[in-house]
Amino acid sequence: MPVNNEVLALILGGGQGTRLFPLTQHRSKPAVPIGGKYRLIDVPISNCLHADVRRIFVLTQFNSASLNRHIAQTYRMDLFSQGFVEILAAEQTPDNPNWYQGTADAVRQAARHFVRFDADYYLILAGDHLYRMDYDELVDAHHDSRADITIAAQPISIDDASAMGVFRFNRGGQIVAFEEKPKRELLQEIGQSIPPGSGIGGLTPDKPFVASMGVYVFSREVLLEAIEQDGATDFGRQIIPNALGKYRVSAYLFRGYWADVGTVVSFYDANIMLTRPGAPFKFYDPRRPIFTHARFLPGARFAGCTVRDAIVAEGCYVDRATIEQSIVGIRTNIQSGATIRRSVLLGADYYEADGDAPARGANPRLGIGRDVVLDRVIVDKNARIGDGARLVNTGGVQEADGDGYCILDGVVIVPKDGVVKAGTTV
Repeated sequence: MPVNNEVLALILGGGQGTRLFPLTQHRSKPAVPIGGKYRLIDVPISNCLHADVRRIFVLTQFNSASLNRHIAQTYRMDLFSQGFVEILAAEQTPDNPNWYQGTADAVRQAARHFVRFDADYYLILAGDHLYRMDYDELVDAHHDSRADITIAAQPISIDDASAMGVFRFNRGGQIVAFEEKPKRELLQEIGQSIPPGSGIGGLTPDKPFVASMGVYVFSREVLLEAIEQDGATDFGRQIIPNALGKYRVSAYLFRGYWADVGTVVSFYDANIMLTRPGAPFKFYDPRRPIFTHARFLPGARFAGCTVRDAIVAEGCYVDRATIEQSIVGIRTNIQSGATIRRSVLLGADYYEADGDAPARGANPRLGIGRDVVLDRVIVDKNARIGDGARLVNTGGVQEADGDGYCILDGVVIVPKDGVVKAGTTV
């Protein structure tokens, strides 16, 4: 396969992932499963591979073991190719005893590993976003505009703008200011990112702002110079604002689906979105598939079930259950009488046979027990939910800790390897 020798990709694995806890208790954000059989890291890597960008570094710091394993098992390049997908974990050195202090600091510390590769452009990506983008078009736009830095951007509403980095343009279409997570009062004062009378189109009254997607193209020397600025630890907070007026900074307007799944609610919403007819993003794309670890699992088996608007991954066994608007991950065992609505089941790493009962002791068997009811629940991998449990949050509790589960933003979460005893009611 061809290799794009002009571009080298750097995927940022993120920090502790506290906003996605407890899904990040035992894994880094890019390793969190999504869509039944994928992991978040598969999205940016697949986008790179479709653009023939096959030199990819993934920068990680926390809980990177499962991510390392997934990448090693999934992305094995041809021995005679120059392509690779390689983890660059944070490391202490004689020159720098500190861990990564932010996105820019991560790139700065990793530079000694990737600077030896020939590349005209560095493509910097986040590891926890869900979208399809043609990076060829992005890099071409960077080249054609003779930019030093190009930032992929998207029109957004005022409600979303407070959580993102927002651009302000002049009438000529040049970026003149960048506000990282501005307060609503400032947004109301600004009104819109593009001034009236500008030749830039594409904004609507319900989405008057243009926000950074956290996807950047840097020309080689510009990146290496920018990350050496004193005190510059983050791209959004320091590198980009400092670059305005010093470098040619352009925006690449992206109008497709994009979601930052860095929080529990955004992760839940993105998964449930996948189950809807006509969803703006889907993993079913014959031309640009999302790649993942190839598993040799049998097809999902159903016995007397009712299934509506759901995605059920391979290797599952579902016995006389009802599933609606839900994701059911690999190797999930759902026993008779269970009802699963608006829920995200991440699956299991292994099967448990009937003869394994003595080994599990008093715990329920792996998966979803008999007559269990789940509604608006995330069940992490290898969890056990006992017979008759009802996790439906009828009281609308926003935050709570329970026996084998927790509630965050109204979503009930059963953590990885969690055990919910039979008859538990929430």
